[in-house]
Amino acid sequence: QVQLVEPGGGLVQAGGSLRLSCAASGLIDSAKLMRWYRQAPGNQREWVATVTSGGSTNYADSVKGRFTISRGDIKNTVYLQMNSLKPEDTAVYYCNAVVGVPSNNYWGRGTQVTVSS
Repeated sequence: QVQLVEPGGGLVQAGGSLRLSCAASGLIDSAKLMRWYRQAPGNQREWVATVTSGGSTNYADSVKGRFTISRGDIKNTVYLQMNSLKPEDTAVYYCNAVVGVPSNNYWGRGTQVTVSS
């Protein structure tokens, strides 16, 4: 059974930093893509960042220059380093892994990030 576990959320003051991690278990293949999404109360889930199996990255404009996504040395792990956090970054953050052909999407349960002003 595939599981994505995302420890690392918490409460931080504006301007601070947090590092999220995500570890996927139960996958035989390496994920083609690993992504972070977030969902604030009352809002739709929005894409935050992507890292490919080759290490290429892409970011939403709202986090570009402040967040860094990276893959870990252990297969199917991904990190999100979040710096210069703003209150509007407050959301539940979800890890996503895209695996196989045709692609299968797997999601973590989410971790709460709260940024106080």
